[in-house]
Amino acid sequence: MPSAHTDTFARDHLPPAHAWPELLFQLPGLAYPDRLNCGSELLDGTVARFGADRPAFRTADGEVWSYGELLERVDRIAHVLTADLGVVPGNRVLLRGPTGPWLAACWLAVMKAGAVAVTVLDRQRAQELATVSSMAHVTHALCHSSALADLDRAAVPGLRITPYGGDGPEDLLHLAGRHHGRPFRAVDTSADDVALIAFTSGTTGRPKGCMHFHRDVLAVADTFSREVLRPRPDDVFAGSPPLGFTFGLGGLVVFPLRAGASALLLEQAGPKQLLPALAEHRVTVLFTAPTAYRAMLGELDGHDLSALRRCVSAGENLPAATWEAWYGRTGLRIINGIGATELLHIFISAADEDIRPGTTGRAVPGWQARVVDREGRPVADNQPGLLAVRGPVGCRYLADPRQGEYVRDGWNLTGDTYIRDPDGYFTYVARADDMIVSSGYNIAGPEVEEALLRHPDVVEAAVVGRPDPARGQIVVAYTVTREGAGVSEDALRAFMKAELAPHKCPRSFVFLPALPRTATGKLQRFRLRDLE
Repeated sequence: MPSAHTDTFARDHLPPAHAWPELLFQLPGLAYPDRLNCGSELLDGTVARFGADRPAFRTADGEVWSYGELLERVDRIAHVLTADLGVVPGNRVLLRGPTGPWLAACWLAVMKAGAVAVTVLDRQRAQELATVSSMAHVTHALCHSSALADLDRAAVPGLRITPYGGDGPEDLLHLAGRHHGRPFRAVDTSADDVALIAFTSGTTGRPKGCMHFHRDVLAVADTFSREVLRPRPDDVFAGSPPLGFTFGLGGLVVFPLRAGASALLLEQAGPKQLLPALAEHRVTVLFTAPTAYRAMLGELDGHDLSALRRCVSAGENLPAATWEAWYGRTGLRIINGIGATELLHIFISAADEDIRPGTTGRAVPGWQARVVDREGRPVADNQPGLLAVRGPVGCRYLADPRQGEYVRDGWNLTGDTYIRDPDGYFTYVARADDMIVSSGYNIAGPEVEEALLRHPDVVEAAVVGRPDPARGQIVVAYTVTREGAGVSEDALRAFMKAELAPHKCPRSFVFLPALPRTATGKLQRFRLRDLE
């Protein structure tokens, strides 16, 4: 269908059509019109359905933006983009700043202006910003005044940077004041115009740019959110993932706006900040990672979580022990899920009585999943293999030869090893490149990690293989222990021998103050393998 983009870089750098995965639009709610602007649908469309007076965004200090106020501010920013900064449909606009209503408003304005959002993390440094900007040929940037230094040091050629959150005459919010009260008519984008380029978080090295369409943004809300999460208009969402992480973009902006709900957007959202915020603001829906749930378990006393009704976990495997402990303390069933930047959000999950602790869940309605061998052939139930997925969203890398590795025979291969049972539940085994082969045994690192985490003094654990001339590899465990615990290697070895078969037990234990993680909190096992 005809594109609205006058800057055609994004469309020109999509992979060839034959390299795309097969797309499925089998649910009635996925029959989108040919012309679609997701920013307009999420904001103008929601105002039309629910009214302008409902709360949309909240902040830690008690500020509340109504949907009407959000719409008026988004439209002013969109006017600045197009009238003052010269942004044309298809230009890539980098967004950088702490999680908050103004960053979300900038993202929505970029959508309505028909440009392409490249939202990055405010913790990324100059070299990372330069890499992303170069790969996406970014032309403009909206950057919070507190996060300008690294972007300036990145020295991106031709990049026009507009700060926001400051008080200078060239500040975005000052410029936006000129357009007060002027509605902005959203660009009539095609449903398959690129809306955003999301970069993978670098758990395996150089990031990959994942291009997603306007319809993709709505599709993740109309599958996982609508069919599994099932939000209500009176819900208050909150969570730890930043908006530069698609887990956060979906959970804190797209899903609440699609449902007419509100979101508490926290600049500081670690476990110690989350618990009091959940209580104070009566949060009902929480998005965070397994490590955060585990960390919060020891801090629950004194915090009123009675409003909380939905807890979502993704980003890493959720150990059954963490699920059981959280349920035991709170009575809340964590909705586990697996998603991918390549597929925008969660595609396997389960909620309520359908949850089976220790499994990820079943294919989300609108998605299909299976387990295949290295040649792409389905394997029998209860046998490990590679997870293959397809649905309304698919991987489309930005000019990257790795497209052919991720998409094969119409399916997206996520790089995870899974087992499917006869009831259609999927159980995580390991990342495909994290399997350890020792003396002929296949050992899944996450299984060993989960056993380690059952030790009361182990806070975090990561297991990798170390090359060994006799066995091929041996299992090495990197652990972070509770402060002051004084756990010895011999004590951990004895504990593990009581938990696992001997061939799975680590041969070596390394104690670290912290594990290497990306800015989004994902474990970087490749850095541990580099140490080996």
